[in-house]
Amino acid sequence: MRNDVQAFLNYVLVERGLAANTVAAYRHDLEKLAAFCEERRLAPAHMERPHVVDFLGRLYQRGLDSRSVARVLVTVRNFFRFLRRERMIPHDPTEHIESPRVWKRLPKFLSLEEVERLLGTARPRLPRGRAGQAGRAPEKSAAVATRDHAMLEVLYATGLRVSELVSLKVTDVQLEAGYLRCVGKGNKERVLPLGREALRALETYLEQARPSLAKRRTSPHLFLSQRGQGMTRQNFWRLLGQRARAAGIRTRLTPHVLRHSFATHLLERGADLRSVQLLLGHADISTTQIYTHVAQERLKQVYRAHHPRA
Repeated sequence: MRNDVQAFLNYVLVERGLAANTVAAYRHDLEKLAAFCEERRLAPAHMERPHVVDFLGRLYQRGLDSRSVARVLVTVRNFFRFLRRERMIPHDPTEHIESPRVWKRLPKFLSLEEVERLLGTARPRLPRGRAGQAGRAPEKSAAVATRDHAMLEVLYATGLRVSELVSLKVTDVQLEAGYLRCVGKGNKERVLPLGREALRALETYLEQARPSLAKRRTSPHLFLSQRGQGMTRQNFWRLLGQRARAAGIRTRLTPHVLRHSFATHLLERGADLRSVQLLLGHADISTTQIYTHVAQERLKQVYRAHHPRA
């Protein structure tokens, strides 16, 4: 079983070019299936529909919600389709299994006032030199604050995924042109504009803070940890939680909430859905359509403000 799983993971990584994080998620899901099959002493070729249904039921018993079970089923279905295509099994046991009904949840997002508080709290106070001179190199704590502020400004200005943010290289940023380049899901590249606040924060970080964090080491990564290495997703989640608490934000703040805030605020100010799709790097516009709740809420407000009997 585990050899079959590895063959599938190699296929999606090499031939389909899926992102490493997606492959890791597939591996995690298929480890659950492998454990189930080992317990039942089942080989993939002997699995039938009732076995798959039993496996999904086990996931519910362990406390997974419908959304998580649906995601696991997608992984399992792709796995068996791969085995069937490679003629490693006689039939696909997931063929007639329907996905659990998943209610669409509106994305959580911050208000503009909350974003201003978050970015304002993260804004560092750097030492200044004499008139006509550049500021002195900041202390370690100031360098970290400058980095955090730059990362938050860039994230809100571009709507990047956290994996895209921490993967940025110094060469991906063009300050004079006012844009950055990133590689997203499926190794698809996109070019994103940067607002003036994000550009200012990046320029300050690159000139005054990054050299201090680099510690005379050479690194291609744009954002560095205190050890002079590339920032990780885990480190960014941690600093985001700290900044949210400092700003008094009660919403559980994740990088994706800032991404949702980016998209929502664009649509609130009249951006079209297709443009937001391109900025977010969604392959299908149906993924972006979840944000149409913004337009619906705006229509309600207009109606209530102007209809004589609202």
